[in-house]
Amino acid sequence: MAVTTPKFAKDFWPYFYKVVATVIVISQLVILLVIAAVLYMFGFLESNPLAFGGILTAEAILGTVSSIAIYKLAAQPIKDMLAAVVHVSGEPTATTPPNPNDKRFEQSGFKDVLQTIYQLASKDDATAGTVLSSAPAVAQPMQTLPIPIAKPATTMLESALNETSCGFVVMNHERVITFSNKAAPLNVDANGVSSLSLIFNGQETLEAWLDDCEKNAVHAERTWSRISNKLPEEEGRRFFDIIASYDKGAESEVVLTLIDRTSVYEVGEQELDFIAFAAHELRGPITVIRGYLDVLEDELKDVLKDDQHELFRRLTVSANRLSGYINNILNTSRYDRRHLKMHLAETTVAEIYDTIRDDMNLRASAQNRMLSINIPTDLPTIAGDPASLSEVFGNLIDNAIKYSNEGGAITVAASLKDEMVEVTVEDHGIGMPASVIGNLFQKFYRSHRSRETVAGTGIGLYISKAIVESHGGNISVRSEDGHGSIFTVLIPTFKSVADKLKAGNNSNEGLIDQGSGWIKNHSMYRG
Repeated sequence: MAVTTPKFAKDFWPYFYKVVATVIVISQLVILLVIAAVLYMFGFLESNPLAFGGILTAEAILGTVSSIAIYKLAAQPIKDMLAAVVHVSGEPTATTPPNPNDKRFEQSGFKDVLQTIYQLASKDDATAGTVLSSAPAVAQPMQTLPIPIAKPATTMLESALNETSCGFVVMNHERVITFSNKAAPLNVDANGVSSLSLIFNGQETLEAWLDDCEKNAVHAERTWSRISNKLPEEEGRRFFDIIASYDKGAESEVVLTLIDRTSVYEVGEQELDFIAFAAHELRGPITVIRGYLDVLEDELKDVLKDDQHELFRRLTVSANRLSGYINNILNTSRYDRRHLKMHLAETTVAEIYDTIRDDMNLRASAQNRMLSINIPTDLPTIAGDPASLSEVFGNLIDNAIKYSNEGGAITVAASLKDEMVEVTVEDHGIGMPASVIGNLFQKFYRSHRSRETVAGTGIGLYISKAIVESHGGNISVRSEDGHGSIFTVLIPTFKSVADKLKAGNNSNEGLIDQGSGWIKNHSMYRG
């Protein structure tokens, strides 16, 4: 049997398999020939040919089965080791790297072998720049010089890191903090156990990212921006840009670099505080203006001309839009302070949309857009706060109107998906590139193109995400540059969350996802 010599690490397994299969076949044939020769010498073939054939058949079957079983038992560690080597070598492969924390590896003791492979791959070659010479040393005259006593390298490094404004945190594979410098944002409990103090508000948490790394990665890196260590109005609040590095199985499996950006981001937070205060003061006058517009239009409806009625409609649309911006700012302020808690009631998506139907039709007609609504009235009820969800739907439809082309079509539809009611808002406008979608739900984020073409604050989608997640749901988007976008909102049915609501006196606290950044000191970060 021809066997091809492997050229890459991943090619070794087929090579090994063919070699072992060849050895098994040849060894079984040799054993059969030896047994047949011995039996023949003792006259089994002539005296009992059936027994002769049966013995050879039984030996062939048992020998083959036992050889395969031994091969699988002995070859599995080699296969796992090869998978680890392939991944650390950087060769393309679809095989998932073996996790050294798997129970079967811990029981067999193979865990240490895998960890050694990953650790060796993550270390720099300490001798890469060293040149060894075999030339004899030349004797030098003896000189009396003062010999400085150097500090140990580890002590010098720790001292240097403690002098920086950046935080550094190191964790092992059990996510226990094994090192941190003074600038690292930590909490220490009564037992002296340190834990990270970071609030991943509305973003993928460090914990969720590490869970994904354990399943799918050997080496990985992730960055977060504008992450705070405390809530607003708490003393000592700081903001960080975070860089996380992951090396599976290494002694320092997770390394966090936390760049202190308080001086940059604090300005925006102070501006938001001022804007929230101003918005609160403006909400009253805007409400009065909207009320007077309704009264005036009603009282003058018999004397107003068609173009005057149109002016009133446009004034109403603008007043409602301004009121929506003010509500968005106030809700963002409450969300940052973890006050976005509400009492949910049984309602329907159709009933919620009816509260904004006229406003949405006015906005669409004023911008020459075609708005199509397909929300069945027989959908299951949901647990919702009508005012908040109407704000979400209004934000999404308003965005679809702004980013659609002249005369463009916008479709709003609702349907049942398992235990969720799904609401989609689809447009066929300018769409978004992939680079924009990843940041779309961050506070104050606006792409370069949207800043130039469309007015806005950059917080509408941020607060929409906050509201939807506060209902125990989620919001997502699919988009293609130049071909439009589809925003999807999923809200749990009332039946699926009724028990949780009843236990919490209809509060939404029981529906909030604890893994999405609401709890700032999650237990997974503790030692």
